[in-house]
Amino acid sequence: IAAGDAAAAQRALTLAGALEVPQAQIAPVALRLRQLQARRAGLDALFAQAVSAQQQGRLDGSPDSALPLYQRILTLAPDRTDALEGREDALTDLLAQARQALARDALADAAVLLAAAKRYDAGHADVPLTEGHYHRALEQRRQRAQGLLRRGRLAPAARDFTAVLAAEPADVVAQRGLEQVADEYAAQAGRQAADFQFDAALQSLQEAKTLLPGAAAIAQAEQAIARARDAQRSPETGLSRSARERRLRALLQRVAAAEAQQQWMTPPGASAYDAVRAAQALAPRDPRVLQAAARVVPASQRCFEDELRNNRLRAARGCLDAWQALTPNGDALAGARRRLAQRWVAVGSERLGQEDAAFARRAQDEAHQLDPGLPELAEFTRRVKAMTEQR
Repeated sequence: IAAGDAAAAQRALTLAGALEVPQAQIAPVALRLRQLQARRAGLDALFAQAVSAQQQGRLDGSPDSALPLYQRILTLAPDRTDALEGREDALTDLLAQARQALARDALADAAVLLAAAKRYDAGHADVPLTEGHYHRALEQRRQRAQGLLRRGRLAPAARDFTAVLAAEPADVVAQRGLEQVADEYAAQAGRQAADFQFDAALQSLQEAKTLLPGAAAIAQAEQAIARARDAQRSPETGLSRSARERRLRALLQRVAAAEAQQQWMTPPGASAYDAVRAAQALAPRDPRVLQAAARVVPASQRCFEDELRNNRLRAARGCLDAWQALTPNGDALAGARRRLAQRWVAVGSERLGQEDAAFARRAQDEAHQLDPGLPELAEFTRRVKAMTEQR
């Protein structure tokens, strides 16, 4: 009875009766045997339910699924070979389903199935194989998302980063990637607003908000849209065609005059940059305006490099914003944003060492606005948070 062998116990009890062992001794043992047989009958019924559920493909997910039933049996009778073998087969099927989910790109489904299998038996023979498939699929999806982002295909990149996060919510690469997609949507909204394409700008802005509601770039895009609306409502936008042309020529003459005096970015309001921006608000697609902007761009780039070299980071940001306003799609902009973000982190780290937590937080915010995917930003953010919590 102690070993769970009801048949052997029954034979021994029958022999005891034949040998005329006193009933007072037989009765309590017979009671224990009946209790064992009742338990075995209950476990047998559970085993039958488990087998039936397994045959129907109901492996996990509810109390009457195969694996939970096998687990109940093994909790009460750990040595039941039939239940151990049944669980082994059910886990083999469950892990096969996980690999099938990976084959159809369903990362989140695969993650759930793999985690369930490991809860029941992390040492199952098929776990390493399935985990290998899973991690390769994750890495492929990450790389595909990053490639799509580099090519400017924001919607599919967002879908891939989101798929990775659905499977692995703490995945740092996917989190940063989604931040970059949101920032790109916000930047796109700003460019569309500059061309008075407000429906498209609002759509891009909404995409950014959906992906990352608290992104710093969203506030910048909202400001850009507001400025563009103000420009559209200005008296100049209601000018007749001839009056608009006269105004545009006057602005272009101002650009030329400022260029002749090397007044590229200063003085404020009278620089070549200011005249170009006024012309862009009036006729953003006019070839003459585009040519004037192209001439001023090198000045904004020189301004950025000079200010960055002298560690005047806020001034460098102003030059960078001017550069971006003139050529929103410039190839070198991303690199410039990263360099400025790195400089903010470097200066912020130095000030953090001097226990200037307020400046370090500002540096963190500036770097995040410029380049949320900056590799060294995560560690800097952790250090800033640690110092803030100490205070």
